[in-house]
Amino acid sequence: MKSAVRLIKVTKSFQKEQVLKGITHSFEQGKIHGITGFNGSGKTVMFKCICGFLKPDSGTVFVQGQQIGRDADFPRSVGMIIENPGFLPHLSGFANLKRLAAIQRKITDEQIRKSIARAGLDPFSRKKVGQYSLGMRERLGIAQAIMEEPKLLVLDEPFNGLDKRGARDVCNLLDELRSRGRTILIAAHNILEIEYLCDTICEMEAGTLTQLK
Repeated sequence: MKSAVRLIKVTKSFQKEQVLKGITHSFEQGKIHGITGFNGSGKTVMFKCICGFLKPDSGTVFVQGQQIGRDADFPRSVGMIIENPGFLPHLSGFANLKRLAAIQRKITDEQIRKSIARAGLDPFSRKKVGQYSLGMRERLGIAQAIMEEPKLLVLDEPFNGLDKRGARDVCNLLDELRSRGRTILIAAHNILEIEYLCDTICEMEAGTLTQLK
């Protein structure tokens, strides 16, 4: 069993509040892993530590064999939605993703449009993101996360704002990505949203992580 993500005794505090309490856990490569828990339980903070946005107070985080903060500041192949995806409201969805893609210059316009279509949006629409519904913004966030074909996806509440059809479309997309060997971490409030999709399910409660499935 090869781990895509491994946390060893990871702690994180903000002022006097300890948000992560010595988390040790491995997430196997090529599977979908669900993390459920209430707001404030520590899910987002753990995801930020995995992605290199926060440095743990103690413990180590390994992603694809690299220790984050020592071997690399950020994982080398990761797509993410953490908290609300931030887009420029005066630009179209395509124009927003084109700007983000220009940072690494790994993908073409055609690949950007393909990702937008895979997320269930019109890749040629000129509609400005400021006019998008919450569900459309969430779909655009998913398109952004998958567009560079990352080996690891870290998705914090990816079903927010989606109706039943939208949630089904996203589940089908994630299932397809899993079949191609991608590793996916999903945080969700409701275990019912992820129970049938995920290979493993953990519960985050008061900074501790317990595997349920």
